[in-house]
Amino acid sequence: MIKTAIMGYGTVGAGVYRVLTKNREEITRRMEGEEIVVGHVLDLRDFPGDPVEEILTHDFQDILNDQEVKIVVETMGGLRPAYSFTKQLLEAGKSVCTSNKELVAEYGLELREVAHANGVNYLFEASCGGGIPVIHVLDGALTADAIDEVSGILNGTTNYILTQMTKEGQEFGAALKAAQEMGYAELHPEADIEGHDAQRKIAILSTLAYGKFISYKNVYTEGISCVDGTDIAFAKAVGRKIKLIARSRRIENGAYAMVAPMMIGRENLLYNVDGVLNAVQIHGNAVGDVTLFGSGAGSLPTASAVAGDVISIARSMDRRIPSDWSGETLPLLESEAVPFAFFVRFSGSEDEARALFGDISVVRVEGINEIGFTTSLMTEKELQEVRAKTEHIVKAMRLG
Repeated sequence: MIKTAIMGYGTVGAGVYRVLTKNREEITRRMEGEEIVVGHVLDLRDFPGDPVEEILTHDFQDILNDQEVKIVVETMGGLRPAYSFTKQLLEAGKSVCTSNKELVAEYGLELREVAHANGVNYLFEASCGGGIPVIHVLDGALTADAIDEVSGILNGTTNYILTQMTKEGQEFGAALKAAQEMGYAELHPEADIEGHDAQRKIAILSTLAYGKFISYKNVYTEGISCVDGTDIAFAKAVGRKIKLIARSRRIENGAYAMVAPMMIGRENLLYNVDGVLNAVQIHGNAVGDVTLFGSGAGSLPTASAVAGDVISIARSMDRRIPSDWSGETLPLLESEAVPFAFFVRFSGSEDEARALFGDISVVRVEGINEIGFTTSLMTEKELQEVRAKTEHIVKAMRLG
């Protein structure tokens, strides 16, 4: 028997308990007869009548001091007290699995080092993409490849909002309200709509993909609160959709990482990823393109990923699970130095637009007193230099 504990009995924590208990027979079979049992659940609240009532504790020390507990699930969220609890557990020789992307992005490197120094493991599959097993793919199946790009839709809230704006014609505010009513957006949704959730996720995935550390603080980030119905109309006119894309890529003169709303075409598999679904595209020099698609959030999909980490550790007791997570920093290009084609909304004449941008194909949308066009490849810095010459550039959005 392998004894575990769960810290945080919210949506994900309750889901982990449900997966480990509901699928106990299947898990035991896959563990070749070794049973995984939840011995403690830590939460500040009481849950009268809940199945965990008999194993519920309000005292972290009950878990820390229980020598039989070998694996702990951290689904508390946030940095405090999750960081200090996790560090103490690792130092005590207990492995930890987490869904806490904020903690992994801020302290993942340190906690990995603490885990390895104490002969245990710190796994975080559910921190990026919910139930999509992207970390296992990067850290396992694709370790023979040199990865040169990771790109995806990594936030279900923003994807739902943009889908509502595209399919239902809603403006941003109405789509956000609908997301909140459906439970897809928090009361205070800034972390999602301003791109910070995706920012942390792409930093974690990129660190694993390239074998060098990328701090989320160095990832250029834009949110979707500036996207309006006119942007959606122009995107439709050119056969594209607007998605919040998180991307890192190695290019000829370095590497970059960013999160930004982009117009993507039908040739991009992310074009058809709608609603709250997530998807990740990975390009390796041997395997080529790999796309992972599925539920990026929710109780059971995320819990499935956490429980998968529990089983991985249980299968590797007393052994460190290898991971390409280096403390060496990967320098990133400034966002203004990265070349993109831009879709430009322009309030001036076609002649002025061509004088500024060269040979362009102009798009018009009925009822909108602007023209739209796509630029050739140019950097943000070059775009700003053009912007300084005219007052007629309403908005410019990258093509993905």
